[in-house]
Amino acid sequence: MKSNNFLQLIILIALILFPNIGNSAPLDNKKAELWAQEKGQLLLETFRNPNLEERYNKLDELFLEYVDMDYVGKFVIGKYWRNMTEEQQKKYLQLFKRYALALYKTFPLDFAESITYKIIGASSDSKFTNVTVKVNVKMSPEKTFEDIMLRFKLYQEQNKIRLADIIVAESSLMLVYRSKFYEIVTADEGEMEWFLEDLETMTLSAEAINQKKLSGAL
Repeated sequence: MKSNNFLQLIILIALILFPNIGNSAPLDNKKAELWAQEKGQLLLETFRNPNLEERYNKLDELFLEYVDMDYVGKFVIGKYWRNMTEEQQKKYLQLFKRYALALYKTFPLDFAESITYKIIGASSDSKFTNVTVKVNVKMSPEKTFEDIMLRFKLYQEQNKIRLADIIVAESSLMLVYRSKFYEIVTADEGEMEWFLEDLETMTLSAEAINQKKLSGAL
């Protein structure tokens, strides 16, 4: 279902953009709204690029501009990070970067032509500025997908605006992905070497799908 693909894409955007919050501070509400508007528009324009290779390259560039990929990987694996040897940790972080950048490309992005969004407003607490956005996906000329309300948690660090999380129906999308990785580790009986093998298999599978897309085989 296209609606499910859209929600999965939001999860991946949140996953890849989630940075190390470190010494964070909220920012001006208007500045936060402007940031959400500009970045959202840039993403939509990138989705609509008919050249798939250029689209992927630009999305990778946008994601990596805002990323602390090592922190993301450590957050997602959570308590199991300490169960890895130093060599396994290094291998995991390398694999995770490949996995994160490969996985979003497996989702069909052509439907993004029909996405519209509207900034509803912003409010700040002691640590973050929360920007509420209403997103709508037009499924066909006769049918639209129900409006989705998203809350972007932003902060400012060294004069750079960062995205800390995306909240959908009061659920943190970062925690959704931590839960997924925990399930894999549990299925592997806590053996981190098995987990790394599974992660490599998933990564290679996603990369193979993307290569087929670029070659026109899919």
